[in-house]
Amino acid sequence: MTEVLMWHGDYLFLLMNLTASDFRVRYRNMSLGVLWSLLNPIILMAVLTFIFTRIIPNPRIPNYPVFILCGLVPYNFFTISWTAGTTSILNNGHLVKRVPFPREILPLAAVLSNLIHLLIQVGLLFTLLLAAGKTPNRYWLWLPLIWALEVLFVTGLSLITSALNVFVRDMRYVVESVNMVLFWLVPVFYSFSVVPQAYAGVYEFNPVAALVLAMRNILLEASAPPAMLLWKLALSSTAVLAGGWLVFRNLKPSFYDHL
Repeated sequence: MTEVLMWHGDYLFLLMNLTASDFRVRYRNMSLGVLWSLLNPIILMAVLTFIFTRIIPNPRIPNYPVFILCGLVPYNFFTISWTAGTTSILNNGHLVKRVPFPREILPLAAVLSNLIHLLIQVGLLFTLLLAAGKTPNRYWLWLPLIWALEVLFVTGLSLITSALNVFVRDMRYVVESVNMVLFWLVPVFYSFSVVPQAYAGVYEFNPVAALVLAMRNILLEASAPPAMLLWKLALSSTAVLAGGWLVFRNLKPSFYDHL
């Protein structure tokens, strides 16, 4: 009998409680709590804006602070969620060894707990957008879809790395290194127009970069994301989720022996 068949409880109840618990534990001993969700992007936005408007000025990009935040919000959500998802199985080893429940819920809960931070940062982004004179338009209806695809993508990656982290304990540091490299490969502080044409198509297959581009289309240009960009985002996100589920399913029977 598999782990899933042994679980007879409420999946949604379990997921909601694990998500809430993950969020509470993360900020339990922090004096500023969730305010860090605002301070981190504000500080980085201010530093990058100073560098690229005063030290290395780029006059071709208007509303540069908002431009930066359209890149920082997706990037921050991705990196924090992927790191939390990677350590989710190892951090909950006591539950994995004692309670029969579907193990896939742990990395999913780690990703979903970061949606609270995302909502806070999106609120900051919308505030700056309105202050810059941008108004809501019908293309904002695309936002839930592209963010749902991003959640699928980071969940798929978390399934893979959380499973591997049980056997290779330094997987977290591999993820952190990849995230650092991605900061330069995702167009956070530079425009996609400067990317050479030979690499432009490959860039769009990176769901984080595709999300940044789609958000700038919607929020800054008041236009719908290109159809090809959306197809690439959907294809890469669903492919990674399917691959993550297969890897996790094949490795989870051995979790007990390695925790």
